[in-house]
Amino acid sequence: MPFEIRSRFPLDAIVNVRLTTDEKDRLKEDAALSGMSVSELVRRRYFGRPIIAHADIVMIRELRRLGGLLKHLYTSSNGEHARETLATLNTLRAAIEAISRDHQKD
Repeated sequence: MPFEIRSRFPLDAIVNVRLTTDEKDRLKEDAALSGMSVSELVRRRYFGRPIIAHADIVMIRELRRLGGLLKHLYTSSNGEHARETLATLNTLRAAIEAISRDHQKD
């Protein structure tokens, strides 16, 4: 079975690990959330490489989209509810920054 070459060295070794069914399910779920294979997830965790959850990337994109829509609404309403709009935009920005900060820790 050929392995994908991700760096200058091929992935040519196999490690078998015994897990409980629950542990295996959790690994598969975590890998799916991060958008990578179980093998890639395990390699990244073991070797201390960052793991960015695919769900968080989607969340950041959606928060930015909502911020853009809110900004458009503010502009088209000639600034009605400016205080509330600004507070909501600041909350969205803080959420995006918090999610981004979490990724930098990984």
